[in-house]
Amino acid sequence: MKSITVFCGSSFGSNDIYKEQASLLGRTLAQQDIQLIYGGADVGLMGAVADGALHAGGKVIGVLPYFLQSKEIAHKNLTELILVESMHERKTKMNELCDGVIVLPGGYGTLEEFFEMITWAQLGLHQKPIAILNIDGFYDDLIKLVQTMVDKGFLKQVNRDMLLINNNIHELLEKMRNYEAPTVGKWISKDEV
Repeated sequence: MKSITVFCGSSFGSNDIYKEQASLLGRTLAQQDIQLIYGGADVGLMGAVADGALHAGGKVIGVLPYFLQSKEIAHKNLTELILVESMHERKTKMNELCDGVIVLPGGYGTLEEFFEMITWAQLGLHQKPIAILNIDGFYDDLIKLVQTMVDKGFLKQVNRDMLLINNNIHELLEKMRNYEAPTVGKWISKDEV
């Protein structure tokens, strides 16, 4: 993996461990020579993961819609800042630039980005690993909900198994390196994509 997109909150949350782990993730990516792709802001966990990578000498590419840049939240010290027209264009560009995705704690926006990326994987539009760094059990209830989707017949187990989960950065990255996408998507095979 040469580059990983990280989706996360523009706030720090209520527990210092979220910021600490976001910074550690950025630092770890830099130490493993993995470029960080993220939303381009200098606030909350977004800023923490970028700063962690930058302070360790890593390369960081931010992708930010113009309308957010005007609110003065753009990170000033990135390797590169790519400005786009819309939130959808932002996700598309982040997908194009990365070899995998890690999700940290966040709010509605983080969940929306996560679900779009895992849906694209389910449909066979990409074969990249999608991972949750489950810091301090933040995503425990979401993980239970995903299992309920399987139990109630709305999600196949093979698609549930696409989601990689761990609370340890090094173990999560190892899972991502060893990930093999399912050979059959929701309705189409890889050959039909």
